[in-house]
Amino acid sequence: MTAQIIIKLLTAASLTGLLLAVGLRLTVAQIVDSLRQGRMAWIVAANFVLVPALTLALAMAFRVPEPIAAGMILLGAAPFAPVVPVFTRMAKGDLALAAGLTALFPFLSALLTPAVCASSLRLLPGTGALKFSFLSILLVLVLTITLPLLAGVAANHWLPNLRKALLRPMEVLSEATGAVSLAFVTIVEFDTILGTGWIPLLAMVVISELCLALGWALGGPGKAARLVIGLGTSNRNIALALLIALQSFGDSPIVAAVVANGLLLILLGLVHVAYWRFISPVPAALPSNGTRN
Repeated sequence: MTAQIIIKLLTAASLTGLLLAVGLRLTVAQIVDSLRQGRMAWIVAANFVLVPALTLALAMAFRVPEPIAAGMILLGAAPFAPVVPVFTRMAKGDLALAAGLTALFPFLSALLTPAVCASSLRLLPGTGALKFSFLSILLVLVLTITLPLLAGVAANHWLPNLRKALLRPMEVLSEATGAVSLAFVTIVEFDTILGTGWIPLLAMVVISELCLALGWALGGPGKAARLVIGLGTSNRNIALALLIALQSFGDSPIVAAVVANGLLLILLGLVHVAYWRFISPVPAALPSNGTRN
């Protein structure tokens, strides 16, 4: 129980810090510009409907054990990880678009992810006994995502001196806390993670690559924007999924399933970044309303 509390506190602190740091880097104009993405409705629908549905379908097709499948579903319902702007910068994609969407999707996740998780788990055979705490999850997500993000944007707009003082320390602290959280939960759940098996991991690889292709197709004509949508659709928010798992299923193997599959997604994301950076470079993003690269 003590370990679960420590993991929950570290994960919540990391998620709060990451979203505050994202907000400190954003202006209202950048967020509005990202919302003008021509296929935004399709991108949102793909990430909150198609990806969870695809995850559920492939987990069932690969006959993934229920706890591991539940962890995969939690990841499937948590799009656009805070690491997407980092990956985008490394791959030389449209950084302003990545920052704007990384702000938008966590905000939407606070409202939509609990509903998507609850609906998907009802359709997963063998998970009827799981107790999903919808209202408590919603409250936690609002406190760890929505409020820090809004506070960061507000500080960037009205308190530039505070923003300058906070930005880099907050980024370093939140990233370090996230790394400690992931390392700690990996150690605590190590035996369970080792028991994941290659079939569920293979299923997650297939899901990730299909999500990358889906995001790429929805990204529009520009390769730099396609890269952002592809990375955001395939790289799920591990901290968010882990927080939900801890909040509702803390004593189950679902937590370990989130970690095992989440680590795999990070590895795949780095492989994709290396491909775009060294093998197939992305042309520089064209300016859009004066806010993008």
